[in-house]
Amino acid sequence: MPAALDITALRSIVAVADQGGFHRAAQSLTLSQSAVSQHVRRLEKAVGRPLVRKDGRVSRFTAEGEALLGEARRILAAHDDALRRLGVGDTRESLVLGSTEHAADELLPRVMERLQEVFPGTAVRFRLDRSSRLNDAVDRGTLDLAMYIGDVVDGPGVAAGAIPLTWYAAPGWRRPADGPVPLVVIDSPCTIRRRALQTLSAAGMAATVVGEAAYLAGVLNAVRGGLGVALVAGLGDPPEGLEECTDLPGAPSEPLHLRVRAGADPRLVETASAALAAVLPPAGDHPPPAG
Repeated sequence: MPAALDITALRSIVAVADQGGFHRAAQSLTLSQSAVSQHVRRLEKAVGRPLVRKDGRVSRFTAEGEALLGEARRILAAHDDALRRLGVGDTRESLVLGSTEHAADELLPRVMERLQEVFPGTAVRFRLDRSSRLNDAVDRGTLDLAMYIGDVVDGPGVAAGAIPLTWYAAPGWRRPADGPVPLVVIDSPCTIRRRALQTLSAAGMAATVVGEAAYLAGVLNAVRGGLGVALVAGLGDPPEGLEECTDLPGAPSEPLHLRVRAGADPRLVETASAALAAVLPPAGDHPPPAG
């Protein structure tokens, strides 16, 4: 019998990545931690290789786990879109909010809370994905609102502020005295990857990409392992197990944009913009910090 990827198990492994561990993943899914662990083991049995390893108190994705995580997001997006088109599942009116991974842990809860206040009785769900795929989903009408970074796409959009960017590395990590700065980045195309290379080049510093990952979790895991430095969103506390790297040139903030699907309630953008304004400086008003 051919191997099969269980939808429930895929939701669990995505939650482990998005929530930063098994305990918080279990809370977000209203499951026991042992159930989430069983789901991950079920996937490991299906693919025949380890997907998550324990490193002290931190769970890290293996290379195979990172690859499965990307596939899981695409499978779940297609699965949930199909259910919506068929009118299957939750019969309540729902809103689907899409966000880039960068600063999602700071921005998503605020926006979702405000949407639930403005649209009482409406189920608000979210999807984390790359900016290009978020915009494609808005165009298809399977996403109600997208928060994305990068170049403004064709179609109406709203500037929602700027995400400060910060260099992070493992505690005690030092860049090589001689040779290029080792970077860990999200694979192309990626706006922050491009920003990191441009920032170092403008300062006359050579750089080399030593590691790539499909999603932010993979980048952070590689940086925790001491492989290099990464430029990521600087909102809130530093990523777990990392500290700010202060001997690299400051990078300018990255503008955050909002888009809604055609025919969406105009209150969507108004509500999201108001929630984001409480935590994000206006675009263009946040110069890079001194390096």
